[in-house]
Amino acid sequence: MYDEGVVDKSKSVLHRSVTVSEPSAEEVLAGDAQSPIVFAIDIGTSSVRAALYDARAHEITGTRSRIERGFVTTADGGAELDADEAIADVARVIDETLTRVPAGAVLRPEAVAVSCFWHSLVGINNKGQALTPVLGWADTRARDEVFELRRRLDERATHGRTGCRFHASYWPAKLRWLKNDRPEVCRNVTRWLSFGEFLALRLSGEANSTASVSMASGTGLLDCRRSVWDTELLAHLNISPDQLPTLADARSEGTFTLASEYGKRWPLLGECRWFPAVGDGASNNIGTGCVTREQIGLMVGTSGAMRVVYEGEAPIEIPPSLWCYRADRRRICMGGALSDGGGLHDWMNDTLMLDDDARATETALAAMEPDAHGLTVLPFWAGERSTGWNADARGAILGLTMHTKPLEILRASMEAVAYRIALIADALGAFAPGAEVCASGGALRASPVWAQMMADVMNRSVKILRAREASSRGVVLLVLESLGVIKSLNETTASFSHIYQPDTTRHARYREGLERQRKFYELLIGT
Repeated sequence: MYDEGVVDKSKSVLHRSVTVSEPSAEEVLAGDAQSPIVFAIDIGTSSVRAALYDARAHEITGTRSRIERGFVTTADGGAELDADEAIADVARVIDETLTRVPAGAVLRPEAVAVSCFWHSLVGINNKGQALTPVLGWADTRARDEVFELRRRLDERATHGRTGCRFHASYWPAKLRWLKNDRPEVCRNVTRWLSFGEFLALRLSGEANSTASVSMASGTGLLDCRRSVWDTELLAHLNISPDQLPTLADARSEGTFTLASEYGKRWPLLGECRWFPAVGDGASNNIGTGCVTREQIGLMVGTSGAMRVVYEGEAPIEIPPSLWCYRADRRRICMGGALSDGGGLHDWMNDTLMLDDDARATETALAAMEPDAHGLTVLPFWAGERSTGWNADARGAILGLTMHTKPLEILRASMEAVAYRIALIADALGAFAPGAEVCASGGALRASPVWAQMMADVMNRSVKILRAREASSRGVVLLVLESLGVIKSLNETTASFSHIYQPDTTRHARYREGLERQRKFYELLIGT
């Protein structure tokens, strides 16, 4: 049993909640183990977390703190954060984590590792002040610009260079939309950053910030093969390279130390080397132990994704359903992502006013037969990314009758997400044939029914990571490799709490449901 610090944004106070668990060796620092050397910060779309880790990437029990927060959504498709409030959230969770250092412990962190959500965009002026909110990947207001990009540029060639399709989640469409919608603001923007670089700029007090190629690869503006900004896209957008972050040549480049203001606030971190942020999807795979073509990482949190990370060059041909980013200059990260995952599950629970007892809901879901509800769900409440990348896709529930029950709608939506994951898995098969599926994410951890469903739909075993914070663990491992503490990520292993084996009978039923979803997709959404 351990305490986890939580910041309740609705009350603007810190409180502690008790969570019961059986910590593994990866999560507990034994009394005679090495002292922690890495302070890890994981900045997600729905929360910010921090904890201390030792030299073996073991989380120090009791040091983890968390802020729950969410993007502000608008009726026209907006999803944004106030940039200054987002910085304050990170600062507050660091405050809380440092108060939770075990009494009498001698801690000398050498580095700070940061995992940050991909695809965000914020514009700043020459004083480092944010002139725009932080736009998230779920912001779809740039969807009309996607069609303009497809009309003016060769999307297939651009996808081959950048690894990214034209889509509202990426920078090219967002920048076009901002320049058209808010021209007076854009005229005063001197630099465009991801939130990870904006955080580094604020904490360091420096005039410029360095981006890891991992964060840059999630913008849609990076030539993923050469790890440089894509000249054709920059010319089309009328953006010069000096309006973008400097790209780090190596993981150790671009490190910084805290400005005096924050050094005084956090003396334990004052002399630490802060490494440039890494994309949370790549760090999640690494934390799950998926660093070769022999393992595929499955993550279902607020959103969903399936990815393979391995050393090598980006492929010449990238399937249209997939993207290709970078974990660093040595490793690529290929996969697909869903905009709806656990967030859709939560929406269903809240909107349908299901039982507040999660255990009772889980028991009822487990008692239901696969695809027995007669429903087909297109799970695009937050828009579609993989596999069709349709900027105008919206959610739909088909097959409703007077006898349809709320729980059946929830079950159908969970199956629908599993179907989309299965389509990504099929597309990844050529790059990671026969790979085992290693899963993480709060949604799967909270719902064994959903985890079993994933195994049955894909007809593949699914291993659930024991460690609770895969992204934090992954970015710590990257920093330990950069520091020379470990020789290679390939030396590290992850432990798993459960393995879900597929059932062939249920798989056959689910394939029928997937084919039905595919037909409705083509009829209602198309390509």
